[in-house]
Amino acid sequence: MKKILLSICMFLAFGNAMTMSAQVADYNVIPLPKEVKTDTTQSFTLTNEMTIACDVSNPELLRNAQFLCEWVKQISGIELVLTGDMKSANIRLSLDYPTNKKLKKGENTPELTEQQKEAYIISINKKGIDIQARNPVGIFRAAQTLRKSLPIEKKRSGKIEFPFVCIKDEPRFEYRGVLLDCGRNFYTVEFIKQFIDVMALHGCNQFHWHLTEDQGWRFEVKSYPMLAPKGSMRSETIVGPNHCNIYDGIPHGGYYTQDDCREVVRYAAERYINVIPEIDLPGHMQSALHVFPNLGCKGGSYPVKTNWGVSREVLCGGNPETMTFLKTVLDEICKVFPSQYIHIGGDECPKNRWKECPKCQAKIKELGLKSNGTHSAENQLQSYINREIEMFMKERGRDIIGWDEILEGGLSGRSIVMSWRGIKGGISAARQGHRVIMSPNVYTYIDHPQLKELGKQPRTTDGYIVSASKIYSFEPLLPDSLTQDQQSSILGQQVNLWTERVAYPDHAFYQLLPRLGAASEVQWCLPEQKDFEYFKTRLPRLTKLYQIIGVNYCKNVE
Repeated sequence: MKKILLSICMFLAFGNAMTMSAQVADYNVIPLPKEVKTDTTQSFTLTNEMTIACDVSNPELLRNAQFLCEWVKQISGIELVLTGDMKSANIRLSLDYPTNKKLKKGENTPELTEQQKEAYIISINKKGIDIQARNPVGIFRAAQTLRKSLPIEKKRSGKIEFPFVCIKDEPRFEYRGVLLDCGRNFYTVEFIKQFIDVMALHGCNQFHWHLTEDQGWRFEVKSYPMLAPKGSMRSETIVGPNHCNIYDGIPHGGYYTQDDCREVVRYAAERYINVIPEIDLPGHMQSALHVFPNLGCKGGSYPVKTNWGVSREVLCGGNPETMTFLKTVLDEICKVFPSQYIHIGGDECPKNRWKECPKCQAKIKELGLKSNGTHSAENQLQSYINREIEMFMKERGRDIIGWDEILEGGLSGRSIVMSWRGIKGGISAARQGHRVIMSPNVYTYIDHPQLKELGKQPRTTDGYIVSASKIYSFEPLLPDSLTQDQQSSILGQQVNLWTERVAYPDHAFYQLLPRLGAASEVQWCLPEQKDFEYFKTRLPRLTKLYQIIGVNYCKNVE
């Protein structure tokens, strides 16, 4: 009997020791850092009430330290104590980025690239954890890497062992974007903040906010007080394919006040994400025509569109009130959004009405526009509108982005082309010296299914499959098509979540994740680092983090 009791006590003691043993951090994160040198024979152990220090007089460093404290507690339960004492702290955040370059007498410090501004170093040794960067954004990126390195276990030991390591990292591309379409379906500010948090987790830095569509106008314009309240409301929404004509009979609406937009901008900026608003023009404007039918070519009434697809009803290119309307809207956009980039769409603008419209034809004649064999006179009328808007934005110190249709009829050097109809638009724009963001639909449109077996996923946009492996395989610099000089025009890559068939937050995150993980390695990592099979081995810990922060994701990866 004594032997049995002794065995039980030994078993319980062993089990308790196992429970209390430290859990081990792992630096195989997504996206993969540029350089990781690990010494697994030695480690630093993080425990409760250890200290984290920064220059507390710097509000950005203080905020980033607070973020890291929150993330460590959320995942491990360990509570860190924030202090200003850098010498004695266990974790130290500093803007003391080491450099080997010694300047000659009279030589100026070279200007940093956008990527270098985000660079960081994480050093972990017996003294603790040092995070060094040139700018606070680098500290934030490093804190996210450390966050994703933490072990995620159901039973928390209260201790984390960090193998000694030196991580040196910076992103490959300066532009790492995600589009969320809120024109087709309205999403709350609360959801958008969660969406931005997920973007930040993956190292993204550009939130492309699609605010206007035929199916809904979502931006408050104070000069036109009825535009958003009326233009945001559609009477119902089609369910199933367009040709079935089956509708849900439920009104759908919602828009963002300018204060809402400023709050999103503020929240995103704290996570080093720039918000790029899109007001799509001169097409995709039926919701505006609903409020201002005088801006259409045919007059009469225009309902806010209730089904999907491209509308023939566009702004009248020959009506001078059209330009007044656009400039008024964009002036207010500039006052709300500080982004250097403002997206003007420019895609899918049918010219049927313009060909029939006396005002449009008179404007074409006034401007002396004629078909040149490649582009019609109506195409060139749209280019005239684009150039007028571009000059208007230039006066406000902004650059425009447009979908690749803006190349038709000519384009100035300040405009940025977002190539979506495959890669041809991007190649053409880069060869002409324009800055380019690669966003080809077959590699980046995450409203499309991600699994070959359609029955295993929610129904969404029909057509081709955009799997995680497909996204991962894309090379934005197109080395087989562009010279090295031309490749320098490629700013980066963006994935796009259109929402015709994505109406709810859980579905939106399902479409986004884990495909954003695949996209993040395209955006962040060097080509020689990429290996999809290795990516899949690193994915389970990231999906555990999705569970902790409470976002839905696709459980299968193809």
